[in-house]
Order: sequence, then structure tokens, then C-alpha cells
Amino acid sequence: MLADRLNKDDKFDEMLGRTLRSSSQAVPSDFTRKMLSQIRQAEEQKILARVVLQERLALAGCFALGAAAIIAMVVFPDTITAVFHSIVGSFTAQSSTLVSRIPQSINTVRDQWQLFTILAAMLGFAVYSLLDLMAGDRLKTV
Repeated sequence: MLADRLNKDDKFDEMLGRTLRSSSQAVPSDFTRKMLSQIRQAEEQKILARVVLQERLALAGCFALGAAAIIAMVVFPDTITAVFHSIVGSFTAQSSTLVSRIPQSINTVRDQWQLFTILAAMLGFAVYSLLDLMAGDRLKTV
């Protein structure tokens, strides 16, 4: 924590000591405790602000992911339908084995790699955002 580290560069402690010795006012007995408490509270406020920002970004990402999925369905309905039919068709095909379906999947991915890349990125971000919202506050920060 910042208050626990000795800052040797700016000689804050020496300056504070000189100022307190030259001051004509009495220094309260719990002055150091109050100062350290204020520093600790300021650090906690920074951490809390960072967590709130992360949660807001995750929520905005979820909204953006939903909006991107809706826009993709509106703009590319035939492509998405064909891709999903291809995926479902490759899983439900009874006549071929897994080994014979691998080249078909490779061809589908090769033909539609841009769409699969975007869908994989959106899915990855959604999973990351969901995990961050659910377990992010349980993780310890260093």
C-alpha cells in the first residue's frame, strides 16, 4: 500500500516533520493514524472506481454484442442462415463419419472465415464479460 512504503525521493517525511516542529499549533495525538486512514481511503476509492469502470465496460460490451448480433442477422440473414444450416447439417448428418466431415468443415470455415472470426470474437468477449461480472469481485488485485 502507498502509505506503507517509504518514499525516499521527495523526502516527504522530513518535510512534514520540519513543518510540524515549526508549527505553533498542537498536533493531535492521532494525527498519523488519521493521515494513513485518509490515504488508505483514497486508494480504496481508486480501486472501487476501477472496478465500477470495468463493470460498466463489461455491460456496454454485452449491449454491443447483442446489437452486433441483431445487426448481423438483419444485414446478413442469408449468410448466417446458411452458416448455421451448414453447422447443424454437419452435426446431424448420419451418413458420414467424423473423419469425412472434417474437410467439409474446413471448407466451410475457409469460405466463411471472416464471419466465424467475428462470431468467435463476440462469443469470447461475451464469455469474458460474463465471467468478469460474476467472479471479478472475488479475484484479488495485487
